[in-house]
Amino acid sequence: MSSAVAGFDGSLMNGLQALTSWKEDFGHPTGHTLGFVNAAQSFGSIIALPLCGTLSDKIGRKKTLLLGGIIIVLASVIQAAAVNYPMFVASRVIVGVGAITIIQPSPLLISELCYPTHRGIYTALFWTFYYFGAIIAAWSTYGLQKNMSNSAWAWRGPSVLQGGLPIMQLLFWWKLPESPRWLIANDRSEEARAILAKFHTGDDLDHPLVMFEMTEITRAMEIDDAAKNVKWSALFATPGNRRRFLITCLLGFFSQWVGNSVVSFYLTLVLDSVGIKNPDTQALINGLLQLFNFIAAMIAAGLNWSGIGMLFSFIAWTICSARFSIQPSDGLGIAVIVFIFVFFFHYDIAYTPLVFAYPTEILQYSIRSKGLSVELGIVYGSLVILSFVNPIALGALGWRWYILFCCITAVSVVANWFLLPETKGRSLEEISELFDHEDVSNTARASAKLETGVEHCADVRGEKA
Repeated sequence: MSSAVAGFDGSLMNGLQALTSWKEDFGHPTGHTLGFVNAAQSFGSIIALPLCGTLSDKIGRKKTLLLGGIIIVLASVIQAAAVNYPMFVASRVIVGVGAITIIQPSPLLISELCYPTHRGIYTALFWTFYYFGAIIAAWSTYGLQKNMSNSAWAWRGPSVLQGGLPIMQLLFWWKLPESPRWLIANDRSEEARAILAKFHTGDDLDHPLVMFEMTEITRAMEIDDAAKNVKWSALFATPGNRRRFLITCLLGFFSQWVGNSVVSFYLTLVLDSVGIKNPDTQALINGLLQLFNFIAAMIAAGLNWSGIGMLFSFIAWTICSARFSIQPSDGLGIAVIVFIFVFFFHYDIAYTPLVFAYPTEILQYSIRSKGLSVELGIVYGSLVILSFVNPIALGALGWRWYILFCCITAVSVVANWFLLPETKGRSLEEISELFDHEDVSNTARASAKLETGVEHCADVRGEKA
């Protein structure tokens, strides 16, 4: 649900930009004024981000989620009631604050709560549901554009709906469990044991899996020095942590700089550039693209071949755009749309499921929250820059701006191939072995084996597996 909330918030502006009433009510923003309103949400997220990592460590993942949901509901009311450009921009900044407060703790809670052999699937699915929210935003915008294109409710309606998903989330918040690892780190081991038993072994508190997980998590935290006041410098303290940090930063950077940001925020400008200017058609294409993205992301394979697919489809997209600028034709315009869909098919397989799932898996508990905050900072920092730069660059350079993204995509393919180890089938503590070799993970596992007689989390299966 958290990623769906983020998807609605993040994709809403793409739909609103196609609406005649929104353009008229806010003075037909272009260039830097359009860039500023699109960057506002990311700017709000950057403002709040330094507090989110500390907040989710101090008060827990669950309470941080509650705070984020309340903020988005309030921001949605302000946005729907906006009467001028500054008020609308301010509402988008507040939306960004709420969105990051929801997004930051969510993958942490999922990865720290999941059954060991299911963790990879659920963490990968987390960001996939971004497009579920994007679908609601895109199609609600399209429907209102078709039926009341000249009314302010064409854009106020989706702004009101923006608060719907977080309200649903808040209604069920009280049933959400807290992270067992956070509970253990805060001297609430019995609560952690009960949660592990409930979700992993059908409430069997004495099941070998529960005993093993409790011991492994506890020992890993002790050895890892996962105290409440871990400093940010811990991200660079060991060779293993430095490698984790590098991978996390690169994934955050590549996820926004491989060309997806052009379409994510400025699909209308891309379509304008190839002769598709009808607002209804633009809104329809946006809705179809979000639906396609959701289906593609659910397929989720891996970073290697999909990265190559991204590269070649973006090159083809660039070539068709270049040809259109020389000799416009309907065929070239349609070809650009096709290659946009092909590009996002590969992007949704590569980055959508893994951009948060992978760092969450490789970062140790003591630095997991802070490391994810760094990645989110890079993601939203990139979004602020690209939200400002894209409309200006597209206006000045046209298709030539795409060449930069082709080059970055090529670099990402090589970097991902050489830097990212396989983590499938390992517990969060065992993944440490890939980075720290025989240090933390093996010691924690050996201690857990001595106390429980279980050698590996995969050696036992709970009733709920």
